[in-house]
Amino acid sequence: MPLYDLMAFKINCKFLFRVPVSEVVAMFDRNISPDHLDVGVGTGYFLDNCRTAPGQAITLADLNEHSLRHAARRLARFDVRTVRANALEPLPLPEAAFGSASLNFLLHCVPGTIREKAKVLDNVAACVRPGGRLFGATVLAKGVPVGPAARVGFSVWNRRGYLNNSGDSLEDLRAELAARFPVHKVTVHGCTALFEAEVP
Repeated sequence: MPLYDLMAFKINCKFLFRVPVSEVVAMFDRNISPDHLDVGVGTGYFLDNCRTAPGQAITLADLNEHSLRHAARRLARFDVRTVRANALEPLPLPEAAFGSASLNFLLHCVPGTIREKAKVLDNVAACVRPGGRLFGATVLAKGVPVGPAARVGFSVWNRRGYLNNSGDSLEDLRAELAARFPVHKVTVHGCTALFEAEVP
């Protein structure tokens, strides 16, 4: 999916969401463990571009079989496992089995309010060992600077169901993270929030 990567990460991130792709890659570099769970896999772009060690174990979880197959092929140099799963439901994976988990550019696609979407945080965190890392990025519509082009894009994409972020606010995201993770941080770039948390 070279065209998708170009549109999503070279154009949308830079010009609409105003988040440097390098910042997202750096977040992966800071948090990824030798046994990592990626939920909402997209094309596997960030796992393909972050610093990973030989023998890296990666479990890919997504509802979309096409995305799973594509990402698994892209990351075939690693020890890759795929699991078809709905992140709004408990994941069909062992509890506390991973040292880290990412849900990158996933929450803004999940239907519902931030409070409802936070079930995803619970379901993913259940798979991470205490002291492990949970991290990701999401594009917000409230409480962050949203440029005119992004606002138009949000309107179109929300109507078509590509995004579900029209009510997503920075305040609500901070509140749901704080309710679950005593140790966490949120960094805002444009209308994108990067979050990193330690699983208690």
